[in-house]
Amino acid sequence: MTTDKTVPPTTTDAGIRAPSDEHSLTVGRDGPIVLHDHYLIEQMANFNRERIPERQPHAKGSGAFGHFEVTNDVSSYTKAKMFQPGKKTDMIARFSTVAGERGSPDTWRDPRGFALKFYTEDGNFDMVGNNTPVFFIRDPMKFQHFIRSQKRRQDNGLRDHDMQWDFWTLSPESAHQVTWLMGDRGIPKSWRMMNGYSSHTYMLINAQGEKFWVKFHFKTDLGNDFFTQEEADKMAGADSDYHRRDLFNAIKEGNFPSWTLKWQIMPYEDAKTYRINPFDLTKVWPHEDYPLIEVGKMTLTRNPTDFHTEIEQAAFEPNNMVPGIGLSPDKMLLARGFSYSDAHRARLGVNYRHIPVNKPVCPVHSYSKDGAMRTENATDPVYAPNSYGGPAAQPDPGGEAGLWYADGDMVREAYTLREDDDDFSQPRALIRDVMDDAARDRLVNNIVGHLCDGVSEKVLQRAFEYWRQIDEETGNKVEQGVREKLGGASPHPGLGSAEAIRKNEAV
Repeated sequence: MTTDKTVPPTTTDAGIRAPSDEHSLTVGRDGPIVLHDHYLIEQMANFNRERIPERQPHAKGSGAFGHFEVTNDVSSYTKAKMFQPGKKTDMIARFSTVAGERGSPDTWRDPRGFALKFYTEDGNFDMVGNNTPVFFIRDPMKFQHFIRSQKRRQDNGLRDHDMQWDFWTLSPESAHQVTWLMGDRGIPKSWRMMNGYSSHTYMLINAQGEKFWVKFHFKTDLGNDFFTQEEADKMAGADSDYHRRDLFNAIKEGNFPSWTLKWQIMPYEDAKTYRINPFDLTKVWPHEDYPLIEVGKMTLTRNPTDFHTEIEQAAFEPNNMVPGIGLSPDKMLLARGFSYSDAHRARLGVNYRHIPVNKPVCPVHSYSKDGAMRTENATDPVYAPNSYGGPAAQPDPGGEAGLWYADGDMVREAYTLREDDDDFSQPRALIRDVMDDAARDRLVNNIVGHLCDGVSEKVLQRAFEYWRQIDEETGNKVEQGVREKLGGASPHPGLGSAEAIRKNEAV
């Protein structure tokens, strides 16, 4: 037992001094352990329960705290207090991969999550985005199936490129995102060196009640950089936590990463007649039509002190809107408005907003009560309406955020196609107009390497045609590269073979 007065005494979780850090209570020095050694029981019981379920997608990640400061006057577009001139708002950011488990390598080829929570005086505002401005699908009915296609097989528990390409080639709307994924930005060099996007379209409402549509672009101030596939593979073996370590060490050393927020603003009425559906998550808005407007700067300045409490339990949810910001008719965004909070209730418990990292900084007057892990007192009256001074709904004078006119029969159908709505023109422009020759070569090499890793012949045929529809030259080069690399060998050896297991484990 230490007698060092500068060392605090170990206590139980109830604050009672612990009798020992090393020895259990036994009957004699060599006798059995007794059941009433409550401190030993507490230690073992807590250890058995200290892990919570990992997130379904976005399980592997990390983050940090910081602030967002408005640098431009955008008050003509929104009355949200956090976006008024000079306003500074505390926030937390979490970056992640999508398909990997909690212990998977940071440098797998995968989209990166870019989730933000702003602690505003009107409640929390959350933006759940990615490092790409688009996504693989546009209807939430397919989301669960998409995620399962990127995860592990049911029979052998291995990741399988055949499963991924099977889904992608049967879902042509994925072409834009897959082109981003297979290109340079599919493996960012650092979380500090990647952009973040809302991807979704949101609504803004100003003080006069005027409505606008908006897309968020967080541009890294360090500039985009990336790993080649070969560099990423080496890093996955050398340091599977490379991105997590890079962010933590940069902030620890005072090299605070920052992003400049820019908006694309679309007048409300434009959405009705614009040549592409502005709410389609697989599309971008051309910058020549809706140029970027600077809004402010996000800077991360503080690392977590308890990773589990502050990062693993951080709960981001797109339904957290504040006055001046609302949702849009984007079907994926509307579904996420339910699914994220539901996932948190399942993973963290119904009172997950009591966890400090999720707790708003403004007063909370709610009729929620009881439930597991309740830490805030509920007070009578616990029902509404009441005549005993309980809180009463007081709608925002400007109207409820995110409302728009809609009329029609209830149907299960795709978005109405517009003049320029197709699945391949935007990824084709990405290849032909944005990438240079070197980037196009890396794109082809990345696709070829991915397709040569266990993809079946029937899916290969669809993949070649998929890329030809995006860009004929790229599709031809992909097929040629795959055929040369396979050299006539079966592209999909038996799933139980040692070679297949080895190859899948290396993905």
